[in-house]
Amino acid sequence: MGQLLYGAAPAIQIEDWGLQHLQAVMLTKLRRDESFSFSWDNEPDVDGDATEPVRGHHGTVWISKSTPLYFSYDAPRHGPLNKRWLAALAVAAGSSSGTFRLLPEPM
Repeated sequence: MGQLLYGAAPAIQIEDWGLQHLQAVMLTKLRRDESFSFSWDNEPDVDGDATEPVRGHHGTVWISKSTPLYFSYDAPRHGPLNKRWLAALAVAAGSSSGTFRLLPEPM
């Protein structure tokens, strides 16, 4: 279970594999000088096992270049990232709905 640490916000627990994909998309947006919000709401791979809703396992952070962003992992990455998942996350991150979140991995 990795962590996304952003400024003074509490650590956001995210499974390593999903966090690696989020990191790639988030850093691409920040390199382009694009700020964005990241939200979670009882997703199974965010804040632990959400098979049953747990109070407090939801939130939103505004991510910009002006606040430190730190990705922490339990294990090293193995193999290449899923390009279809990266593409789906990139579309979600750029959508006008303003809801960027960890989507399920496409098979």
